[in-house]
Amino acid sequence: MTSQERRSSASLALIFALRMLGLFLVLPVFALEARKYPGGDDPAMIGLAMGLYGLTQAVFQLPLGLASDRFGRKRVIVAGLLVFAAGSLLAATADSLLGLMWGRGLQGAGAV
Repeated sequence: MTSQERRSSASLALIFALRMLGLFLVLPVFALEARKYPGGDDPAMIGLAMGLYGLTQAVFQLPLGLASDRFGRKRVIVAGLLVFAAGSLLAATADSLLGLMWGRGLQGAGAV
């Protein structure tokens, strides 16, 4: 393996590790935080709020992949980042579990 390949492999491994950290860092504290919101005492709703991110991400993977082939990867990634940022803002300012769920769903939809 050349030094360029080693650097590329290390960079990709670091990016993947940071992505996994970002995805799963919230899991241990989410249930504790969700209890502070109205409706946060229902374990099913907390589980749904956690799962909405992955569900919407899975639903939008194929359509956004096709869109990136058609319109260009950069445009779709930028649009996804904007949707993700809107979802993050909504989740951060939510005053109910339902608002938090909408935010998490938008985050998943924007996670291209």
